[in-house]
Amino acid sequence: MIGMHNKEYRPTLAQLRTFVTVAENKHFGTAAAKLEISQPSLSQGLVALEQGLGLQLIERSTRKVIVTSAGETLLPYAKATLEAADTFLAHARGANGTLAGPLTIGVIPTIAPYILPDLLSMLAEAYPDLEPRFVEEQTQHLITRLRNGNLDLAIMALPSEATGMVDSPLYTEKFSIVCPPDHPIAGREDVKLAELKDLDLLLLDDGHCLRDQVVDLCRHANINPAEATNSVTRASSLTTIMQLVMGGLGCTLVPESALATECHGKDVAIAHFASDVTAEREVGLVFRSSAARAEEFREFGTLITSAYNKAIERSRQ
Repeated sequence: MIGMHNKEYRPTLAQLRTFVTVAENKHFGTAAAKLEISQPSLSQGLVALEQGLGLQLIERSTRKVIVTSAGETLLPYAKATLEAADTFLAHARGANGTLAGPLTIGVIPTIAPYILPDLLSMLAEAYPDLEPRFVEEQTQHLITRLRNGNLDLAIMALPSEATGMVDSPLYTEKFSIVCPPDHPIAGREDVKLAELKDLDLLLLDDGHCLRDQVVDLCRHANINPAEATNSVTRASSLTTIMQLVMGGLGCTLVPESALATECHGKDVAIAHFASDVTAEREVGLVFRSSAARAEEFREFGTLITSAYNKAIERSRQ
């Protein structure tokens, strides 16, 4: 029975983590697996928390798990407490607030391959005690992982348009056009947005923000995206799209940082938009607004920008 709370009671971090994990996953088995404990241990931890508080946080039934109104009210505070404890440990591992210990970083697929080689070497030199862990996913999955506390921060195109998150801009990146060598647009430096309708653009699958950005460019030029893009042929990576371009199936838009990796030694041509055309994306860091390490994350962001600049240098060569 859950009755009056014990005024001397103080929840443990393990109990709070149990509550948060059950509330987020709405499933005892999934929560136990994520915490790497048995279901009986998970249930005992939750019961101890509820009895100590004198409140029911989770309703249990044979078919579903429901977070009570009291549980919904307390959930943000439980998350903030766990984040504060993680921040305390991270600061304790480092020297005067420098990044140290585990740091889980999300990054979208149209950024990761092009900046990670330089970023990893820079991190090793600047933060020798840091243990970076990278997760490559599409934007919506990274936002979900951020909300659940499974990521500390993410590198993605802005704006994230996610509630409870902070967008910290890092750089603006231009798009270039990659086409077959015999295409009329090959090698040009003065392409206008209106010409996109003649390119039969190859796009990434749904869920990739680069796809959405290209579609938006078409709309800004008053072009029906369905007329400008190859809606049948799609791929899940830029590398695959490059093979399709080489096969003469169409053209594609590529972030400038990807040119050195994706175009080097391949039988393709590159064209650039005119100087007065805005065809670009803004890239930045996204992290929870409750994060106590915002300044450290922004410091980390300067290395991301440096890694991006190195990728751009290679592309322009």
